[in-house]
Amino acid sequence: MAMILLFFLLAVSVVSSGEAAFIGVNLGTDLSDMPSPTQVVALLKAQNIEHIRLYDADRAMLLALANTGIQVTVSVPNDQLLAIGMSNATAANWVSRNVIAHVPATNITAIAVGSEVLTTLPNAAPVLVSALKFIQSALVASNLDRQIKVSTPHSSSIILDSFPPSQAFFNRSWDPVMVPLLKFLQSTDSYLMLNVYPYYDYMQSNGVIPLDYALFRPLPPTKEAIDANTFLHYTNVFDAVVDAAYFAMLDLNITNVKVVVMESGWPSKGDASEPDATLDNANTYNSNLIRHVLNNTGTPKHPGVPVSTYIYELYNEDLRPGLVSEKNWGLFYPTGMPVYTLHLSSAGAVLANDTTNQTFCVAKDGADRKLLQAGLDWACGPGRVDCSPLLQGQPCYQPDNVIAHATYAFNAYYQKMGKSSGTCDFKGVAIITTTNPSHSSCIFPGSTGSNGSLVNSTSLAPSSNSSDTAGGCLPEYLYGTSPYTSSIILCVLLTALAFL
Repeated sequence: MAMILLFFLLAVSVVSSGEAAFIGVNLGTDLSDMPSPTQVVALLKAQNIEHIRLYDADRAMLLALANTGIQVTVSVPNDQLLAIGMSNATAANWVSRNVIAHVPATNITAIAVGSEVLTTLPNAAPVLVSALKFIQSALVASNLDRQIKVSTPHSSSIILDSFPPSQAFFNRSWDPVMVPLLKFLQSTDSYLMLNVYPYYDYMQSNGVIPLDYALFRPLPPTKEAIDANTFLHYTNVFDAVVDAAYFAMLDLNITNVKVVVMESGWPSKGDASEPDATLDNANTYNSNLIRHVLNNTGTPKHPGVPVSTYIYELYNEDLRPGLVSEKNWGLFYPTGMPVYTLHLSSAGAVLANDTTNQTFCVAKDGADRKLLQAGLDWACGPGRVDCSPLLQGQPCYQPDNVIAHATYAFNAYYQKMGKSSGTCDFKGVAIITTTNPSHSSCIFPGSTGSNGSLVNSTSLAPSSNSSDTAGGCLPEYLYGTSPYTSSIILCVLLTALAFL
């Protein structure tokens, strides 16, 4: 192979411009109870996530991301690729509607054109490069080409003979696409988008790849994988795959295109055929991945060159077809509750490691007001929550509306019940968030007071208007065209409102 002559030219040819690697997340769409865009953005901000990839260019999501500073990669879905790849005008129209209409308020920094097109939509492969060029031309015409990069994500399966990395090459049948694609990336100072899944590499290796090697766990020197051609030592699958991509590009005489990993992660649950899809392994992989990327260690071939990575994914997607694992790649449930607590040590880092202690229960955006009212009444009555802070003249009276008051009551009940499963639902009008809803002098249970101490939320006294009897009375806080001045008592059977 011609590239053997280049194996020992291992000086870093992908020059780092001094920027640090970042961790981002993918936002999926196959959720039965998709959080609202504002709730998604609130979670992103609470978790210090500054990079997100959308699998489309959803208008509501892009509007919610406006003025947040969060860097956004939008995507051209595969079902739109053929039309865009065959028409410059169609591409320009797509950019106008989905990019130009939102910048600069929304910080769009990249466009992913399609997803794993060569392996999932091969009939569109002949127009893939044209689609990228048409999108790029529209950006140039709008003077956005310096701000927004254009590329297309690939499955790592297009790389053949990937270990040792030094002998890797792209599937030759795709040379008519890969050669012009890489030249396009080179000419536009863009990057190769690559999806890297050590979980699948491990699962398909029939025991050849050790689990520790896939999970970034420390290995003794005798267990490290050594590339016999370059004598580079590999301590994890992730680095080996990324370097295989660099060597595959070198095989096509491309030496200055960086790799950005657009998807990587580990499922937290699987069926009987997936014994290693576990909470502990998912936690270990993603925790180690985040540390590895943010340490800017690079790879053995390109030490110190950042390998920015997007974790797959923010939420579990319960509507995805296929194996159980397909539904369980998320860091959070759609309710906002963390699937597991990441093993991170640096305070303030992306994806806080103590998210389970920073959750609150709030009213859903757009929830039915009658259900909110009923849930508020239940929480302040049979739920035995102290709702006195909501009375006129008290700290949480303002804003005087059912959404704000229900949020206080829902959260007080959730905290009182120790944040246990199912205590933030209220017939589907409540959701868990990591954003503290306290405001002004209204300090919500579960948050820290002005002195930094945790407000005790496990010993809330029942409302003075509630009763311990099965046929007790609960207070109903009424909202209409005129402000209410006091609560009235509505007697109902406790079983009439089974919200939880």
